Parts: sequence; C-alpha cells; structure tokens
Amino acid sequence: MKAMVFYEHGGVDKLTYTDMEKPKISPYEVLVKVKACALNHLDIWVRQGLPGIGIPLPHISGCDCAGEVAEVGIEVKNFRPGDRVIIAPGIRCRKCVYCITNSDSMCNSFKIMGFQVQGGYAEFAKAHVDNIIPVSDKLSFEEWAAVPLVFLTAWHMLITRGQLKPGERVLIHAAGSGIGSAAIQIARLSGARVITTARGKEKLEKAKLLGADEVIDYSKENYAESVKALTNNKGVDLVFEHIGPDTWEKNLQCLAKGGRMVVCGATSGPQVAVDIRFLFMKQHAIIGCYMGSKKELLDVLDLMESGRLKPVIDSTFPLKDAATAQQKMINRENFGKIVLKI
Repeated sequence: MKAMVFYEHGGVDKLTYTDMEKPKISPYEVLVKVKACALNHLDIWVRQGLPGIGIPLPHISGCDCAGEVAEVGIEVKNFRPGDRVIIAPGIRCRKCVYCITNSDSMCNSFKIMGFQVQGGYAEFAKAHVDNIIPVSDKLSFEEWAAVPLVFLTAWHMLITRGQLKPGERVLIHAAGSGIGSAAIQIARLSGARVITTARGKEKLEKAKLLGADEVIDYSKENYAESVKALTNNKGVDLVFEHIGPDTWEKNLQCLAKGGRMVVCGATSGPQVAVDIRFLFMKQHAIIGCYMGSKKELLDVLDLMESGRLKPVIDSTFPLKDAATAQQKMINRENFGKIVLKI
C-alpha cells in the first residue's frame, strides 16, 4: 500500500511517500480502506519528536480516519466489507475503572491512533473493532474525517470538564484552528456567549458565521483588554486554552473571579509561569484535558448526524502532498480542518 511515513524525527522534509506492507489484522480487528484522513497538530509534534515518548519507526501519522471496511477478523460480527466507518482515535483497554466509567483517556494503557500506534496517512489502517464506528452517507468521507479528534476534545473540554452553562461567557482561542472552529459550535450549542480570537478579517467573519458573538483580531488588539471591555470589566467564566505560553498570562487576566481555564495543548511551548497569589485570591481553576471518551465521541456523532454540529474543512490534499498540507497548518493559513484524500 502507499503511505506517507517518516523514518526519523525532524521537519516536513522527513515525510516520505512510499510503499509499505498492508496491515495484517487479528481476529478482533478490522482493516479499513482509508478514504480521508484529517491533519492535527499532534501529527506535527509526533513528527518533530516528543521528549521521553517513543513511537514505532518508520511511523505513519494520522489520528482521524474515515473510509470503508476492507476486511474483518473472524471474531468480528457487526461489520462487513463496504461499511462506511470512522476509526475512533482513542485506544482504550476497555476493562479498567476509567474505561468502564467513560474516562477512557485516563486509562493507563490509553493510546492515540497515529501517535503511539500507526495511523491513517495510508491506503489502509487497522483497529480493534471497539474503535470502529459506523457512519451514514449524510457527510462525505472528508467531512467525517474532520470530526473525531477536535470535536471530541472540544466537547470534553467545554461540556465534560469545563461544565459550560447557558449564559456563561467563554473565550475560545484561534477560531481558525480545527479545535477552535469545533469549540465555537459546541459553546454556541450550549447557550454560552462566545468570544473568540483570530487573525485577519476573513477568519473573523467566518468565526461569526460559525456562531461567535464577539470576535477579536489578536494581531491588532490586546485581547485581554478587549475581553474586559466586552464583559464590562468582569471577565469570562471559561477560557478554552490550547496554545501555551503565548496566551497563558493574558488568559488568567481574562478570567472572572471563580472562573476556570480548560487546557488541552501547548502549541507555542510547554512551560508557563503562574502567579499563585492571583490564582487563589481570585479562586481560579485550571483544568487539564486530554482528548475524551468513546461515549463522548458518540454524543458528538449524534449531533453531527442531526446537523446541529458540522465539520469545517479548509482544504484537501492528495496523500502524496501531506508535507505541503502540514506546512500550511504550521503557517496558520487554514480555517478549519485540512484533510488528506486517499
């Protein structure tokens, strides 16, 4: 099969379009003919190398796969070749207390497709039947591929961990990112007042169309001051944070007393400083988030099927142009998801 792989960590030049052996499946696994695979920032971090975390090399990235069932293991009874499916990106043990209480991403053996195991930048990908989810033809394969990781993570952050309530004010960073465009929709659906940041008039206009109540051009404005002005100096109840040191200090300035910040990423770096005095005096809460559970993903997919949420696709590329696609993401030139067609 054709696949985009890297043999060593480094820049986009390390990505190689080549032939790889088609995965062999066990009795409880399903082989999927991948039709589309969405890009995530995790693909870039894995390619660059994460300290202390080993991955199989040569490595195939890609967390978000959509396609058709090609083969099923002899113990798989509920799928057959030709079924339209997505692969849930979170791989759980299904037996521990975390898995049976819908806290999958706290499972000690939790892994992510395209991170600790081989992913979907390829013509075929395999997964345990537990990770295979049927989908309808209401959306294209490219649209389905744009859903799982970002919508699941945004749901976990805003609804499960952040406990966002109707009428609350939420600040969502980077409206043009895949997770930002997902979070705007989920926050709007929950009845919150949505304030978002982006760079440039075009992205701000698109954010408004997705449901943002207020938009801030962070390249021209001090967004912390703008948030204060938009909230009559009270601040927001929740900050949706996935950037890191570039936004950390101002985020805390944006929080109302008793406010909380949900955190899932570190795009601009892993180290931040916190003035503990303000943390306890204003009774802020900082909440870590890591993807989410299969149950939450199924809830998101139901909302996709009903049309209450929708995938946002910026552009598509053929698999052989994955390096160009990743560079576009690195340059922050996208609004929504970048998807590989396979």
